[in-house]
Amino acid sequence: MLVENRASLDEARSLLSSGDAQAARAILEPLAAADPDWAEVRLELGKALGTLGDNHAAIAVLTEAVNIDRNLSAAWSALGEQYVLVGDILASDAAYSHHFNVAVNEPALQKAVQALRNGRPDITEDILLEFLDANPEHVNALKMLAEAAIAQDRNEDASELLERVLALAPDFAAARYRLVSSLYLQNRLHEAMPHIDLLLAKDPANPQFRTMKASLLGQMGDDHASLALFEELVNEYPKHPASWVSYGHALKGAGRQDDGVRAYRKAIELLPQLGGGYWSLANLKTFRFTDADIAEMQRQLERGDLRVEARVQFFFSLGKAYEDQKRFAQSFEAYQKGNALWRSTVEYDAEKTHAFVEVCKDFFDGEFFEDRKGWGSKARDPIFIVGLPRAGSTLLEQILSSHSQIEGTMELPNITSLARHLSEENSTDADIPDYPDLLGYLDADEYRRRGEEYIENTRSHRKLGRPFFVDKMPNNYAHIPLIHLILPNAKIIDARRHPMGSCFSNYKQHFARGQHFTYALTDVGRYYRDYVELMAHWDAVLPGKVHRVIYERLVENPETEIRRIFDYLGLPFEEKTLRFHETERAVRTASSEQVRMPLYKSGVDHWKNFEPWLGPLKTALGEVLDRYPDVPAF
Repeated sequence: MLVENRASLDEARSLLSSGDAQAARAILEPLAAADPDWAEVRLELGKALGTLGDNHAAIAVLTEAVNIDRNLSAAWSALGEQYVLVGDILASDAAYSHHFNVAVNEPALQKAVQALRNGRPDITEDILLEFLDANPEHVNALKMLAEAAIAQDRNEDASELLERVLALAPDFAAARYRLVSSLYLQNRLHEAMPHIDLLLAKDPANPQFRTMKASLLGQMGDDHASLALFEELVNEYPKHPASWVSYGHALKGAGRQDDGVRAYRKAIELLPQLGGGYWSLANLKTFRFTDADIAEMQRQLERGDLRVEARVQFFFSLGKAYEDQKRFAQSFEAYQKGNALWRSTVEYDAEKTHAFVEVCKDFFDGEFFEDRKGWGSKARDPIFIVGLPRAGSTLLEQILSSHSQIEGTMELPNITSLARHLSEENSTDADIPDYPDLLGYLDADEYRRRGEEYIENTRSHRKLGRPFFVDKMPNNYAHIPLIHLILPNAKIIDARRHPMGSCFSNYKQHFARGQHFTYALTDVGRYYRDYVELMAHWDAVLPGKVHRVIYERLVENPETEIRRIFDYLGLPFEEKTLRFHETERAVRTASSEQVRMPLYKSGVDHWKNFEPWLGPLKTALGEVLDRYPDVPAF
């Protein structure tokens, strides 16, 4: 009987490899029922169920497999893939960590995995760097080092490590997919695409790879191809919650809100504990939850097995739901719980932000820029929008991209990446200080070359052939000297909103990644103050370089303010920029629905509904709040 069962298992494996998952399932289910301790059968059955789109059943069977045999590495890997497909990234990471722990025999690597699992990527790095000194081409160690870098938001470091892994082991599919994910997070989309195409060439039906390609296409502006691929996925795998969420994002970006809502609802139906489904609905901003939705979110928060990310998403979603019902005390409590929980998982040091401001003020003066006048590329193409998130930058981009000569793109990472690269490239020279001081040690040719590189590297985001384009990365306010030195003819617009409105809007926004300063009222208040102080310094040493748009003035007198913007840009005013909400284009930020409506004044002072609880924010802002829109003397 044992020999016969083994032959049946081999037959099922053969059927699976040939693509007949249904026939394989028919063989494997009786085998699993007959032998409750046979882990290998459950591994193959989990694969078959996953291929057929029944991810929850696959997860249950694969969990049985690893409980029977904790050392069955392939089962941990398959479990990690299934968790990705249902949208539980943290569970996926844990499963892949178990897979990695089982797959490696070296005690040092097992210790490194354990440290990573315990939330100590710094210890993981220390262990791995010592191990790699003696084993410099150990691909598993290099991949794990990349995972440690990703855990610390150092995606550029991770990409370099993963490229090194693939140079040593080109068929390491997990490393290649992780590289694609890392490049995607950096907006290095055209670099990521060849890697996902390689993965799909070997595994063309893989829903995980196809979902990533659809996401890449959407970010690259090919909305039609992206939506078509997502539609294929949800039709072929209707039980994949993560595919429905991604499809919803694509529909939202394309302006098909009702269809996006249906996609998010489908994901929630498949996986009620999917906090990301509810947060995606909340993030539409114009969506309103029902009482039944609120009751269900409260029930999910009572679960003991709810992961941190999902719990945070439920808190932020409840905050939005209660706010819409004008239950402001309950709303603030939910926002506060979500912020406090997520703040405990991220690293942010307000003192470092302020220290950077002080360094900039000490180093950059008018003479510094006068000595370098005329340096850099002569290109006039870019229009940078800087400031804080949630301050009106997406609105400004929508207005600008309604002009016949300007194209909107997205929050491009090129300037922040360049700042980092300059630091890394000069880190071995003891005579050159860290960024930003190192900007004083580069010559005119270097600045010209870097400016030309920026223009070339951003060209792929420009689809319409217009002479000007918008780069709306808000954090670029910290890099204005770099922008000015590589692109002296570029225009810079500072989008500024009332301190309380701006800061509280950030506080109640759960960002997909980064912006760690927003998860405590004191942190976001200090950050706003530092931003105002640094911008005041740039105004003093580069007079006239930056044009400031005060959000409240724009809402109050849109035509006057919009005409001022185009006067600054040196472009003729066009009437259709006043009807920006009619401009059809994909918008991929949290404000995607709001910029498709005319300007309303009702949301300007919305923060006042929460004023009783915002004392710490007022204290952190200090004079910046009292003097707005004027600026105190720093």
